[in-house]
This record gives sequence, structure tokens and C-alpha cells, in this order.
Amino acid sequence: MTAVGYARVSTADQETALQVAALRAAGCERLFEDRASGAVASRPGLAEALAYLREGDTLVVWKLDRLGRSLGHLIEVVHELDRRGVGFRSLTENIDTTTPGGRLVFHLFGALAQFERDLIGERTRAGLEAAAAGGRKGGRRAVVTPEKLRKARLHIASGLTVREAAARLKVGKTALYAALRRE
Repeated sequence: MTAVGYARVSTADQETALQVAALRAAGCERLFEDRASGAVASRPGLAEALAYLREGDTLVVWKLDRLGRSLGHLIEVVHELDRRGVGFRSLTENIDTTTPGGRLVFHLFGALAQFERDLIGERTRAGLEAAAAGGRKGGRRAVVTPEKLRKARLHIASGLTVREAAARLKVGKTALYAALRRE
């Protein structure tokens, strides 16, 4: 069973020294580092750390925000570690998923993240329903307006192909075909 540390700073001019010292004091035998924004999906040091971990090991970070890009991403990573039999510790927040209390705290985080996603979905649906009740419709505006459709019909009646009519009206032929089919 090995404690494996992961440290990350956001910019190249920042130092990981504080994190590294805390991780070493926590007993980390192996350390991996990244110098990248937390929002960046590609973090080679994290990928290397995750590949290095074996069942029974524990991934240790100085602070939760050093690991996840968002709460959802953090929960996803920790659930994947749990699935592999790997523990997780955050030194600053004093969370340790190798203990029953630490697992409870982390499950609460997961429940809160799911609750937040559900609330966002409800608000989105309510907003769309309110917009529809007010006569507004979501989505992109139609490229082929009723006026352009009228002109297209005149062009086609005078012998132009749909492709030629679309070019004259500066709309895509696919959009024009779809508008003609709808009527």
C-alpha cells in the first residue's frame, strides 16, 4: 500500500514546493506534478499518477481543487479510484475515503453535485416552458424566411433549379429543400 501524491499549479511561474512538502510529510513515496490550469482536460502528470496507482494505494492531494476541474469531475475521478480499489485523501479538507467518515463526506459531495445538476435541468425546462407560453420558440432562426421561400418558388417556376434558386437567395440548397418539403 503506497501513498501517491499529486501536486498541480495553474501557471508555469508558480511553484509546487508547498504542496510537495505537505505531500512528503503525509508519507507520499511517489509524487506526480502538473503545471496547467485545472480547466485543462489534458494533464500528463495526473494521467501518469492514475496509471501508476494499484489496488490498495491511496492518491493524496494537498487540496481538492488540485485534482478536479469541477465538482463533477472530482467525483468522477474519485469514483473511478474507488472502483479500482484505490483510496483518496485531501490534506487540507481532511477527507480520506479509506475511512467510513471520509466515504460518507464524499458521498454527500456526490449527492450535492447530482442535486445541482437536477436543479439546473429543472430551471432550464421551466425557462423553456415560460418562453413557449410567451410565444417564443427556442432554436436557431429559420434561414429560409417566408419571403425567401416565396421568391424561391417564383425562381423555380421560371425554370431555375432549386440549387440555382438557393444560390440567388444566398441560402443553402439543403435548407431550401427542407423549407419546400415542409409546405
